[in-house]
Amino acid sequence: MTPAPWWTSAVVYQIYPRSFQDSDGDGVGDLGGILQRLDHLSDLGVDVVWLSPVYPSPQADNGYDISDYQDVDPLFGTLEQLDELIAALHSRGMKLVLDLVVNHTSDEHPWFVESRSSPSSAKRDWYWWRPPRDGGAPTNWASFFSGPVWELDEASGEYYLHLFEKKQPDLNWENPQVRQAVYAMMRWWLDRGVDGFRMDVINMISKDVGPDGALHDGPPIPGTLLGDGSASYLCGPRIHEFLQEMHREVFAGRDAALLTVGEMPGVTLEEAQLFTDPARGEVDMVFQFEHVGLDHGATKWDLRPLRWRDLKASFGRWQAGLAKVGWNSLYWDNHDQPRAVSRYGDDSPEHRRASATCLATLLHLHRGTPYVYQGEELGMANYPFAGIEDFQDVESLNQYAAAVAGGADPGVVLRGLRKMSRDNARTPVQWDGSPTAGFTTGTPWLPVNPDHVEWNAARQRDDDTSVLAHYRRLIALRHQLPVVALGDFTMLLPEVDDVYAFTRSLDGETLLVVCNVSSRPCAVGELLPDAVGAELLLGNLKVEDPTVLAPWEARVLRL
Repeated sequence: MTPAPWWTSAVVYQIYPRSFQDSDGDGVGDLGGILQRLDHLSDLGVDVVWLSPVYPSPQADNGYDISDYQDVDPLFGTLEQLDELIAALHSRGMKLVLDLVVNHTSDEHPWFVESRSSPSSAKRDWYWWRPPRDGGAPTNWASFFSGPVWELDEASGEYYLHLFEKKQPDLNWENPQVRQAVYAMMRWWLDRGVDGFRMDVINMISKDVGPDGALHDGPPIPGTLLGDGSASYLCGPRIHEFLQEMHREVFAGRDAALLTVGEMPGVTLEEAQLFTDPARGEVDMVFQFEHVGLDHGATKWDLRPLRWRDLKASFGRWQAGLAKVGWNSLYWDNHDQPRAVSRYGDDSPEHRRASATCLATLLHLHRGTPYVYQGEELGMANYPFAGIEDFQDVESLNQYAAAVAGGADPGVVLRGLRKMSRDNARTPVQWDGSPTAGFTTGTPWLPVNPDHVEWNAARQRDDDTSVLAHYRRLIALRHQLPVVALGDFTMLLPEVDDVYAFTRSLDGETLLVVCNVSSRPCAVGELLPDAVGAELLLGNLKVEDPTVLAPWEARVLRL
């Protein structure tokens, strides 16, 4: 029997460099700071570090607008420090995965500068240039960061496509020269010792173009003059061809030691089965977004309460759908999502520790590879934003400006931003209780959450009841028990909102996981009699009564 890939029992830790640790006092985290904190990662027990972009960038979107794929921005350090980080992680038995952002570049990347220089440029076709249509934009598509996806270039009179910020023009993957340039860059990093890539919005690289090269309008978005173009760029007609080509050109022959994960907004379960089928040679796993859209209304800023039965249905579908072929990525939050304990848990003083550890237990005991976002292992929470002046994220600022200009109540808009802004995930990691949380000796680029005095790594490091200690135990359990990594998954009580329960089974061993996902006690004995007398392998609270789950109590039991 072929052994399971190494990443089935691995845990990945995401570092957002500008907010992790600052080593030079400029208030921005850097590679030197990461090198200073490697003991924290070793102590936690993680296997892989995923590093958000540190490439040269104008920082219009905090580094996801790249102007040079083969260097390090001086803001974060040097290429030599990145080499040092690779070596230091390898010496500790950890791997390094880089962020790969190749749907778009910065408008300051030499490729785009050359492409923009003239309609006759040899690189003009490296990006999506189109003439005006009826005196305006070529299509009606809306961008992810508010406004249209087309930007007029005054010099040539043509428009270029940017699905995100206007300083992030989309690469034209229809051009084989673009693809070969990207593959050469990827091989360069792998030869340097990097262990794989997390591929940013990789399912958007194939656009649906007609025989004449035309792009088509999308259905109108209510309340705007723009349309939803996603049918033309989400999992487009050549996406599998492009990823299979990438695998052959970049990963073949060394893929067993690597990790490839594709971030894929809007991906369906059926598409994910294809993307992650090992026989097809595409990617090891995908990031899907179904579960992080369950508390959205028409947009992510339009808040609605989360129903746990909806979350169970979503997670359960993905667990069942990728049970035989393919693999799940497991995550609550990342640099683009608000803090999990504030969104899915209860960040009140009474329940914060219990809900943070309950959410961790629930997620890590699913079948798939868990991702821990920096600070999640400390129970970090959303920031208490007062007004719009507290926000820095381009997506949030654009949303506020557009919504208020459209007549929306500024107070309502702010409520959505406070809950869902990406800035919530980007406040500095809380290392200790000092004024800047041990993150910097200068002024942090984004304010430190005032709760850091109580919620920080220094306070938790030697506390066996802390969130940090519980994460250590969870990660160790995945490493120790094959049933956690590879066991079958069966959802229980799908219609019960307050109790999230499931079993994991492998080779005669069965674990029962029961989690009270509410802030009130729950009589579990009536719902799951098997839970009452079972052996407790791991719990987040001291069991006071085997028949009752305390608020946010989680138990991992052996049947």
